[in-house]
Amino acid sequence: MSSVYKVIEVVASSEKSWEDAAQTAVKRASETLDDLRIAEVVSQDVKIENGKITAFRTKLSLSFKFREA
Repeated sequence: MSSVYKVIEVVASSEKSWEDAAQTAVKRASETLDDLRIAEVVSQDVKIENGKITAFRTKLSLSFKFREA
């Protein structure tokens, strides 16, 4: 059988690390999307306030399988 996947981008932030931001994104997305398959890091950046890093942000490309009709 053939399969069809949808790909979306999500961004999450964390005060701890880029990895924690990625975990947050996947956890939150899995609450509303079924059958997540792949998460690819698209980009990472940091938020800076007064010369200090205050947040790590990770943008992920997530793919999930469409439900069969």
